[in-house]
Amino acid sequence: MKNKKIFIEIPTWLGDAVMATPAIENIVATIPNCELIILGSFVSTKIFTHHPNVKRLIIDDSKKGGFRYKNLYKIAKSVGNVDIAYSFRRNFTSDFLLFFVDAKEKYRYRRYTQDEIHLVIRYNDFINRSLKLETTPKELKIYGYEKKENSKPLLGINPGATYGSAKRWYPKEFAKVIIELSKEYDTLIFGGNGEVDMAKDIEDELLESNITNYQNLAGKTSVEELIEKIANLDLFITNDSGPMHLAAAFGVPTICIFGPTKFTETSQWKNEKSIIVKKDFSCMPCMKRECHLKGDEYHQCMKSINANDVLNKIKEID
Repeated sequence: MKNKKIFIEIPTWLGDAVMATPAIENIVATIPNCELIILGSFVSTKIFTHHPNVKRLIIDDSKKGGFRYKNLYKIAKSVGNVDIAYSFRRNFTSDFLLFFVDAKEKYRYRRYTQDEIHLVIRYNDFINRSLKLETTPKELKIYGYEKKENSKPLLGINPGATYGSAKRWYPKEFAKVIIELSKEYDTLIFGGNGEVDMAKDIEDELLESNITNYQNLAGKTSVEELIEKIANLDLFITNDSGPMHLAAAFGVPTICIFGPTKFTETSQWKNEKSIIVKKDFSCMPCMKRECHLKGDEYHQCMKSINANDVLNKIKEID
């Protein structure tokens, strides 16, 4: 099975794409000389930029301009002839796309059990079923980034979560943690273009406490720069998010703050220095983008977590 061409539509979300990497590595291990063509969002494809088997990256921009299904048809035809085509997504547009890809074999992702299992295992089960394998998923894998030594320990803060506000802890609490750790760590504050305001709220709290050994990088980094900086952290404090999974890929000691989502399915995979901070309420996990409760119950899964909860967990990381 040499020099096989394999088309893979990866998950749209950055974190999900990272969690698909063990399954993709098992494809490569089974077909070592394969050439991969990766299709995905602008953000998710970036984690495959340096993959030795990836020969082509295609950005799914089918939503931009014109009729989407016509655009998907053009993307499918641009792939050319391949031996195997996979889609790690479950929706009609992916079915439509895969229908028009010229491939000898085609496989669409599906969930094989309703049990709560980690998404990494679900993705790997998909590969096992399609290739008739019995592999187990190993570590998350992102190629092309190496850990560098920092002159002073470096703390990363990720207050955002693209999925929605329900997953976000509060800027004031993040700031309290940074202030408490400021003598030991320099700090990088991360965030996308839509998270600049919350990063600024953290920065305002730091300046009020005369803390200056930080950099506010919200809205200022490319995806590649974000990956590189996270790979070089000594400690990361984050909501359940794409950057959380980037940190797991590099074994960064991480405090993961969970609220409305299922930590059993989307926690860091195989990071020995990963600790989850969460509180338990009857409404959890709701899996909603925004909290729909009112009064004292509003966003209680996140409001109930304070800076000391996080600081106490940091002490448990060797």
